[in-house]
Amino acid sequence: MSGDRILLVEDDETISFGIRSALSKKGYDVVFCSGVKEGKGFFSSEFDLILLDLNLPDGNGYDFCSWVKERSESPVIFLTVRDDVKDITRGLDMGADDYITKPFHIAVLESRIQAVLRRAVASHVLACGNIRMDKKKMQVWVGEEIISLTGLEYRLLLLLMENRGCILPRNRLLEKLWDADGNFVNDNTLTVAMKRLREKLHHTPCITTVRGIGYRMEERACV
Repeated sequence: MSGDRILLVEDDETISFGIRSALSKKGYDVVFCSGVKEGKGFFSSEFDLILLDLNLPDGNGYDFCSWVKERSESPVIFLTVRDDVKDITRGLDMGADDYITKPFHIAVLESRIQAVLRRAVASHVLACGNIRMDKKKMQVWVGEEIISLTGLEYRLLLLLMENRGCILPRNRLLEKLWDADGNFVNDNTLTVAMKRLREKLHHTPCITTVRGIGYRMEERACV
């Protein structure tokens, strides 16, 4: 069963009932609302996907999509009777992940949802060796073990993971690593943070020190 949370914004009760019934049977947690205002009230970044009608009683899907994309990386699929190329292009250009025209078969919708969710997971999950980082959930694993990191340690690992295979000079890391209060991180703090990060990651061989320059995250066999 899926367990993914979906926000369905659709004013047609017949269509919304059919979608909710079918997706619930597949294990999706579907939250339904019938307009833009209600959708904004229900929305949070914890939703894994937004299913969005274009024509809504108190606004349009384009505006709601833009509003969502300013606040979250949650993928959006448009559901609409409007099949003009200009409408489709506009939706995709503003960040929608797919565009399905009505009427559609529910099996097609389920297939497209699965494809979008797979792409979304691939985009926010980073991996190196036996280390995985989920940027959306802000969680880190070594193997199957969840690792608890401080904010500074998490940001340091994120920089290393996002630049895997590249040398990150210490001065660049110092420029990027500001603490939650906006205070500059000094050289000694970086050294201590790196030491503690390595310890929490069970002294992973994936983080290497480039003497006199900085650090590099690279794929290596972990034991």
